[in-house]
Amino acid sequence: MEDGSEEQTANTRLMAASEGGPRPGRWRVMRSRWLWAAIAGWLAANIWTVLAAPAQLPFDWPARAGRSTVDVLIDVNLALLQILLLMGVVTLLTRRRPDPRLAARSPGRRRALWETFGLLGYGALGMTGGFFLAKAAGWHPFGLHLAGTIFGTNDAPAPAEVLAWAGYNLVVYAVIPLIYFRRRYSPLALGLKSTAPRNDLLVIVVVLALELAFQIYALKPGSLGLPLHQLLPGAALTFALYLAGAVLPAMVFVYMILIPRYLRLTGSAIATVLLGGLTYAGLHFWDAWTLFSSAETTVLSVIFVIFTYLGPGMFKSFLTLRTGNAWVHVWAYHAFAPHTLIDTPNIVGAFRLK
Repeated sequence: MEDGSEEQTANTRLMAASEGGPRPGRWRVMRSRWLWAAIAGWLAANIWTVLAAPAQLPFDWPARAGRSTVDVLIDVNLALLQILLLMGVVTLLTRRRPDPRLAARSPGRRRALWETFGLLGYGALGMTGGFFLAKAAGWHPFGLHLAGTIFGTNDAPAPAEVLAWAGYNLVVYAVIPLIYFRRRYSPLALGLKSTAPRNDLLVIVVVLALELAFQIYALKPGSLGLPLHQLLPGAALTFALYLAGAVLPAMVFVYMILIPRYLRLTGSAIATVLLGGLTYAGLHFWDAWTLFSSAETTVLSVIFVIFTYLGPGMFKSFLTLRTGNAWVHVWAYHAFAPHTLIDTPNIVGAFRLK
C-alpha cells in the first residue's frame, strides 16, 4: 500500500503525464482491424436477425410491444448512429485539452494483464453468484440492470428484490474492487480525480442536455406523465437505487479499472472503446428479458444484449478516454439519463408509491 509521500509522488508523475502535451494524431480509423471486425460482426448480427428471427421478438419488452423485429433493428441501428454523433460532439468539446494518457496510469503490461483477467474472472463469479442467489430467493437473476429497466416488464420486481439487487451489485462490483485497487493506486491513477474540471463540467452539461432531449423526444418516458406526488419521491428513489445497483458498479468495474488496462494491453483507443462496450454488455447477460430456452432464443438474446448495450458501453468508454475521469459518464450518460428519466415508473410500481 502506498504511503502519503509515495502517493503524492505518483500523483505528480501522473499529472505530468496527463498534461505533457497535445493529443496524438487522429485515430487511423480506416486501418484498424478492430474497427473492421466490429463492423463485420454488427452487420452479420443484423443479417442473421433479418433472416432467422421471428417477425416479432420473444422478449418481455412492454415498451416495445407490437413492434416488429425489423422495427427494433431500425431502432438499435439509429441508436448506434446517435452514439457516434455524440462521440463527435465530445471530440469537439475536448479537442483542446491534453491527452489524459490513461495507459500511463495503469501498471506495467504483465501486471495489467493479471489484473485484467483477474477482475474479469471475479466479475464472472459475481454474475454466477447473482444468478444463483436471486434464483434461490425466487427473483430475477441479478445482472447490472434490474428487471424492467428501460423496457418495462410484465413481472415487476418486489421491493425486497430491488433492494437486494442494488446491495449485491454495489458490494460485488463496486465496493470490493474499489477497496482492493484503492490500496494499490492513487485516485488519479484510478480516474477518480479530474485534471480539467471545467472541461469535464462542460462535457457533462452538453452530453446530458443532448441525451435528455433525445430520450424525451424519441422514447417519451412514462415518468413525465406521473403526478408530482409520485414523480418526486419516485425519481429520488430511482436515482439512489440505480446509482447503487448499476451506475457505480459499472463505473468502478469497467471505467475506473478496466479501461486503462485495456488501453495498456492493446495500445489502441479503438480496441479499448470496443472492449469497454463488450464488457459493459456482458454485465447485462442476465437481463430479465433474455431467454435461454432454445438455441434460437439464446442466440437472439446474446445478439440483442450486444445491440442494446454495446453502443452505450462504447460511449462511456470513449468519455473516459477523452477526459481521463471515470466520473464524467456517471453524470453525463448514466445516472440521470437514462435511469432516473426512464426507470422511475418501474420503481414507482415496484414500491407501490401513491
